[in-house]
This record gives sequence, structure tokens and C-alpha cells, in this order.
Amino acid sequence: MSLTNLSGRVALGIDVGGTNTKFGVVNHRGEVLEKGGLRTDEYNKVEDFIDALYNKVYPLIEKYGAAENFDGIGIGIPNGNYYSGTIEQAANLPWKGVIPFSEMMKIKFKMPCTVTNDANAAALGEMLFGAARGMKDFIMITLGTGVGSGIVSNGSLVYGHDGFAGELGHTIVKPGGRKHWSTGSEGSLEAYASATGIAITAKKMRAEFPSSMLNQFPEDAINSKTVYECAIKGDPIAIEVFRYTGQKLGEALANFVMFSSPEAILLFGGVIKAGDFILKPTKLHMERNLFPIFRNKVKLVFSELAEADAAILGASALVLGAKK
Repeated sequence: MSLTNLSGRVALGIDVGGTNTKFGVVNHRGEVLEKGGLRTDEYNKVEDFIDALYNKVYPLIEKYGAAENFDGIGIGIPNGNYYSGTIEQAANLPWKGVIPFSEMMKIKFKMPCTVTNDANAAALGEMLFGAARGMKDFIMITLGTGVGSGIVSNGSLVYGHDGFAGELGHTIVKPGGRKHWSTGSEGSLEAYASATGIAITAKKMRAEFPSSMLNQFPEDAINSKTVYECAIKGDPIAIEVFRYTGQKLGEALANFVMFSSPEAILLFGGVIKAGDFILKPTKLHMERNLFPIFRNKVKLVFSELAEADAAILGASALVLGAKK
């Protein structure tokens, strides 16, 4: 393929998750030209993971004209530090401690490498390629297994003094509330608004209402998808699960709005497949808890990026966005 047709600009976007890693070659128009993946959790040593990743990616680098034709590598990864290029104390990755991931990748791939956490990468992807194009102030909330966030203020991501700003999923929405399964904190947003939190809520509520359709499923099959399936069939308990989740999310979003006064809050991730079941109560409780000067000013919108490509686009935006 001719690089002239791509304006000579491609990047390698890599999204590293606790279970799977996705990668792709992306051009400056946000087109994913090639993509692939591998299992993250099969590699107990980070060196072995980087070697396996290189072996998978190298043919794509050669296909698109070798390393000198790439603007670099952008990586979204849990607990990735933009400033230092390190991964630090990532609970959901096989590799513990502080890892100089960016430097290791630069040495192996022989091209520039930029790292940030996965939610920050998602925010950059939306700003460059998605629903936040043209916005300078917005908050990205990712609702998946956990709750991630990226805060953009005056056109720049908020990193804080140490590179870890924006962990809104771990803010407390119910003091003394539900204990988080990993951090041990009580009443965090992630404990309620994540897919994991929704499953916990559903299991508790169905136990109180034997007539709920949710009781047709075994314990290990209760998740946000099965709750949605019951909700669209009219099960009042499944609908209440989403209403309660939306309430907790909306109350938290009200606090976030009053902190940074964003133009919009973008929601992304598997949980948003519930649509209005979660969006309407979220919007209601956000507006209800806002100081009057903030009401009816903030758009609450779903991501425009295709879920299959969003992580790759977000990671590549770390590199492509810097070249804009």
C-alpha cells in the first residue's frame, strides 16, 4: 500500500488489557488499516510479552514501510504513567511493581513510544476521531469491567503532578457503602456503575424478589448483558437495577461537572449498551444534583467510536494527536 495515499502518517496503536491486547496500524484520518491481538495473561514476564507482541506486529511494520514511516507507538494500559512511561502497581496485569514499559518498547521496536492509562487514551481518541471533535473541555467515562475516566480541560488531558490524575471511578459516591473487590474502599463509583457493580446489584435485588426474571439465570450468568435482556422484556427488577446504577452514576457526574464545567460527558463501554435504561436515570440524577448555574448545560452523549476499534484509535491518538 502506498504511504503517499496516507499522507505519510501512520502510527501503531496498542491497547493492553488484563486479559487481551489489541493493536492496529492507524492513519491520520482515524482509519484502522490493519489490526490484530494476543493474550496478555499468557505472559508472566513483561519481557516475554514484549517479544511476543513484536513478533505479531513486525510483519505490519514491514508492510507499511518499516519503522521510519511510523510516527510512533501509542499505548493505552492500566496504570500507565504518561510522564515517566512506566506501568505502576497495575492490579489487573500479570507484571507487578514499577515497569519501564515505554523504554522497553522503544528499544525493541526502535521507534518513539508514548504511554498513558487506557481511559486517557480513550479520551484522546474521542477528541481526535470521535464525538469530542472540536471540544476543549469534556470528560470521558468508560463503563466496562471497571470505571475509567479521562478529563480534558482547555484542550489538554489533565494528568496532575504525578501522571495519575483522573481516577474518577474510585471517588466515593456512597460513604461506608459497598466494599470494592480489589481496592477495599467502601462506596466507590466503580463498585456501583461498572459491569461488575451492576452484576452485584442484580444479584442482591433478585434475591429479594423471587418473581424476577433474573432468577432464571444461574449465579455466574448474572451480568450486565443478562440484566439488559430481562429489562427489555419488561422485568421491573432488571429495570430497577439500571435505574439505581444510573442514580449513582448521575450523582457522581454532578460532582464532576461542578469540578471542571465540561461541555460534555462522553460515555463509552459495554455498559452503555443498556441505552435509555441507564442514560435516562443518569441524566435525571445528574441534573437534579447540580448547582443551578450548571443545569442543562452539559451534554451527556455516547461515544461515536466503533467499540471494536476504539481502544486502538485511542492509543494511536497519543501519537497522531501530538503531530496535529
